[in-house]
This record gives sequence, structure tokens and C-alpha cells, in this order.
Amino acid sequence: MNDTPTRPSTSVEDYVKVIYDLQERGTGPVTISGMAERLSVSNSSVSGMLRKLGDLGLVDHRRYGSVRLTEEGTKAALSVLRRHRLLETYLVAALGYSWDEVHDEAEILEHVVSDKFVDRIASYLGDPVVDPHGDPIPTSDGRVVERPSVLLSEAEEGVEGTVVRVNDTDPDLLRYLADIEIGIGMTVRVEERLPFAGSLRITVRSGPGGRGRDRSLGLVAAEALWIAPAES
Repeated sequence: MNDTPTRPSTSVEDYVKVIYDLQERGTGPVTISGMAERLSVSNSSVSGMLRKLGDLGLVDHRRYGSVRLTEEGTKAALSVLRRHRLLETYLVAALGYSWDEVHDEAEILEHVVSDKFVDRIASYLGDPVVDPHGDPIPTSDGRVVERPSVLLSEAEEGVEGTVVRVNDTDPDLLRYLADIEIGIGMTVRVEERLPFAGSLRITVRSGPGGRGRDRSLGLVAAEALWIAPAES
């Protein structure tokens, strides 16, 4: 007799993962239109799936209201996110993938690998707490290590901090950031906000004592970067 719990379907896992990710990034309430844009589907498709997720007890959603995961929905999302982020980390650390290549690969693999396999990956890598993009990796018992951070796009002039997280959903953006040498662990200082130009003027350094490089960064890119501000 097989006592292994039945895993949700691929579509259910995709939806709860996206809802959690949108909640976690704190860019506002999770809406049907926001989910549809992220998943590249129609609003009606999202509405239909939300009804199914509601019947399964995974989401709380009222018509025209925002979408939130229930406790069970959150557990399901953290399980698939653990698989996804550990797979991304393994692909970079062990197989030499670049950070712009791993998201799509992990999207496929996360639905077919076993939790035992993922736990072996975690052990092999030394139980990392973040993936190559700085996203926190949930523990096997569903805990997430939170780190104080702010969106670079919201940082005031004069604020300096370390890049701790990058939105991994757009490979072209990741390649652009790599080309202009902005990545995890680098120090960024906001020199000037240029709201009418839709950009920031920043200084980037490889570390606290490194030589600074001036960069002009558009708000789309700045909205994909989180920094941990340096203590005063």
C-alpha cells in the first residue's frame, strides 16, 4: 500500500505558487488580472481555476475581491517553491547553468521530482537558504527565513544597500543585469531619482570597499531588484 500523500495537479501547483509569489513580493493585492498577466492566460481562465482552488480549500476569494491563500494553500505553495528554488540552485551550482536559464527548466522539473530527491539536493548543497536570485528557499517543514529588504525603485536618494534579491521571471532582464554587472551581493547607492526620465542614477560596487561604477537604471529594472539597506 502506498502511503505517500497525493500531490496536487501541475496546474494547481502553478496557481498556488504564483499567488504566493505575488503575495510575498508585496507589490499590492493579488488580483485576477495580475495572475492572468503572470500566467499568460485569460481572466476567465483564472476565475475558473480560482473556483476550483476554493473548492479544494486552497484559496479565499470573493467576487471582485483580492485573492489570498488559505493555510493549506500556503503549505502547497511552499512545497512547490522549495522544489523549484532548490532545483534552480542545483542547476547553477552543479551543472553550470546561468541565472537566466534556470527558471524555465525548474518550472518543468518541479512537478516530476520527488521530495526525497529534492531533500538530497538540499543536503548536497549544504541546505542553502536562498536560490541564485536571492529568493528564500522554504525548509522541508515549511519555514521561510525573512530578510529585511526594500525595492530599489522605492529607495530614496542617498540610500545604499546590498542587492539581496532579483525577480527571476524575465530572462531578458536577468541577462541585461548581468551585462551591466549588477547581481546578488553587490553594493548599490541611489545617487539621483529621475522620475520624469523614468530612471535612477546609481553607483554599483562589487563590495563595500570596491570601486564604484556609475549606472543609469530604468524603473522596470529597479522594480525587479531588492536591496538590504546598510545600517546607519
